[in-house]
Amino acid sequence: MNSKKRTLLVGFGNLDRADDGVAFFVVNAFRKRLGQAALDEGCTGLEDLGGLLDSIFMVELVPELIDLLEGYEQVIFVDAHVDPNLDELHCGLVSPDEAGLTLTHHMSPATLLAFFKALHGRDIKGYLVSIVGHNFDFLRKLSPETDALVEEATDRILSLLEREAPATAPGC
Repeated sequence: MNSKKRTLLVGFGNLDRADDGVAFFVVNAFRKRLGQAALDEGCTGLEDLGGLLDSIFMVELVPELIDLLEGYEQVIFVDAHVDPNLDELHCGLVSPDEAGLTLTHHMSPATLLAFFKALHGRDIKGYLVSIVGHNFDFLRKLSPETDALVEEATDRILSLLEREAPATAPGC
């Protein structure tokens, strides 16, 4: 891995709602590729922080993550999406300028980065890797279509870490 930037991978979603939990599987595929132990269900990975490439899984993005980002140069968010205008596997930059500063218990990646900038006085580069979800029923299993994108999403994240993208890059 050639990434020189300290990076945090943040997967979020609900494992009890089928494809909404896809980020958990991507985070574990990422950890496996790095030779790290997979997260058990119910574990966030917060106790493992301190490396050059860290990864966590949360049910949702919360304000408590703002200070956690200190010390990282970039963050990659992973989530499911249902937007028909996006590719099945979408990857793009997250800008704090796209968010309002309304503090709630559920935050978007852009809002989290906007609060980080407001509180810490600096930008942190953010990306979002979003995988299309097909099934959001109460089920602890991914749909075959979404499951088939887990390794490709992991490849995309690792590729993003391999290159030093300029700040004006349109996406990943």
